Amino acid sequence: MPRLLRRLAVLTALLLCSGLAAASDHWVELAGERFQVEIAATEAQRARGLMYRERLEPGHGMLFIHDWFGPQAYWMKNTRIPLDILYFDEQRRLVSQHRDVPPCRTRDCPVYPSGAPARYVLELNAGEAARLGVAEGAELRFGPGIPAAAE
Repeated sequence: MPRLLRRLAVLTALLLCSGLAAASDHWVELAGERFQVEIAATEAQRARGLMYRERLEPGHGMLFIHDWFGPQAYWMKNTRIPLDILYFDEQRRLVSQHRDVPPCRTRDCPVYPSGAPARYVLELNAGEAARLGVAEGAELRFGPGIPAAAE
């Protein structure tokens, strides 16, 4: 029995270290559907984003919270999974989107600008925006515990 417990402890530690078992308690709701999200609220977290990830679980995403409201631009350098990039204003209304953005493994990755001032950016697996049928003006609802943007 101690050997089994030791193996389970090692497996749990490996999963936690790899991030596979790190479930987020944060969620957002878009078009009536809830997504578990990781929060990128610091400059370092926003810079890293979803880089080097092999996959994004279905029903999950990353919410970027910017310190300032204005034009935003994202790129896919070192991002290995195709994504939808959704830009939201201070009232959490969708102002711009780029769907099915492909990964980029070269040095010259294209930039995907917001097209309008934004405060929040939600990255989801490619195809989610189309599946949900989201259009400009769609509201992003935050679950409890998501920090407000810095003013």
